[in-house]
Amino acid sequence: MSDFKVKLERYAELIVKIGANVQPGQTVVVNAAVDAAELVRSVVRKAYEAGAYQVKVVWSDETVTRLRYDMAHEDAFLEEPTWSAGEKLELARAGAASITIMSEDPDLLKGVPGSRIANNQKTASKALKEYRELSRAFKFSWSLSTAPSQGWADKVFPDAPPEARIGLLWDAIFKLVRADREDPIAAWEEHLANLKRRADTLNAKQYRQLRYAGPGTDLTIALPKDHVWLGGRKQNAQGVWFVPNLPTEEVYTAPHRDGVSGTVSSTKPLSYAGKIIDGFSFTFEGGQVAKVTAAQNEETLTTLVDMDEGARYLGEVALVPHRSPISDSNLLYYKTIFDENASCHLAIGGAYASCVQGGGDLSQEELSARGLNTSIVHTDFMVGSGELDIFGLTEDGREEPVFVKGNWAF
Repeated sequence: MSDFKVKLERYAELIVKIGANVQPGQTVVVNAAVDAAELVRSVVRKAYEAGAYQVKVVWSDETVTRLRYDMAHEDAFLEEPTWSAGEKLELARAGAASITIMSEDPDLLKGVPGSRIANNQKTASKALKEYRELSRAFKFSWSLSTAPSQGWADKVFPDAPPEARIGLLWDAIFKLVRADREDPIAAWEEHLANLKRRADTLNAKQYRQLRYAGPGTDLTIALPKDHVWLGGRKQNAQGVWFVPNLPTEEVYTAPHRDGVSGTVSSTKPLSYAGKIIDGFSFTFEGGQVAKVTAAQNEETLTTLVDMDEGARYLGEVALVPHRSPISDSNLLYYKTIFDENASCHLAIGGAYASCVQGGGDLSQEELSARGLNTSIVHTDFMVGSGELDIFGLTEDGREEPVFVKGNWAF
């Protein structure tokens, strides 16, 4: 077996056993583009070997997606995809595990009118509202991972020979998800234990506020009472542990919806709705985005924060050390699942229910009363760097360092 095939099989096993943690008798849904066919086949095989009842694969294709945006009737983007949303919801309610393998070209929708993209985002988000609430409350197991496509590889390695780019991206992915280790499962167990240790420390602290200070950033974030820091593994409603993101380097919680003030500047481009947004900042007043600026695609960013009322508030605060495997690779991946794990980040939009004690069993109204934001969107953007300092304010008013020059202070 070739070295590539060995690593691919290890990666598929990680997706099934660490990511989704497929259980005997469980239905599994795999969402992927045709570019990822070889990996998908390995994932399907590993899922059946783990005892899956059945594995359903939902395929997509970049060329077909682009043709729809270029040629479909304008009204087609105003129709909610209730047919597909209903199936996803039915499977989630039945406890199916969801595996999504992402490979999209970050520039796939370059040149598409913004109105088409915005309308598609809104209708899809509305149709998936209940499904999204179940996923954010971790009612079922779900996991995101990646596989290269030519367009994505071209974006990450523009200076390499075209025929070498996909191979280079595969090598990067294998390394960052630890599939290049002799025992990837053991490597993940050690990594997840370290993330839990960080989360446990922060949960014991129960800071009232976090203060961010760095170039272009002076931001204060209040944290809800009885907030919960999470990292690595999550537990679904059936008590099964799973890992939502492969890779993951973050420890995160939810901010108090109304307790954010000041300005924060991005440190990496954001790939959103098929476009690259760069050089942007948000200014918050009373928790709400009061000002948006961007050097590139400011209109797209404004469209994002106008998706609904909650899109002008934060739903996540995540801590990631600047010295992390992804950051140390010195690559910009133009894919949030990688770039967010190279940098401290925040998220515009809805919060995860499990970020407050007992939140998984609360209604949206009860979560709002606890200070958590609700929105049809949840979009991460990167704010960390080697120059970012973060301080925590204790209950008795003391300020303690949490991050110093981009890395953990403890």
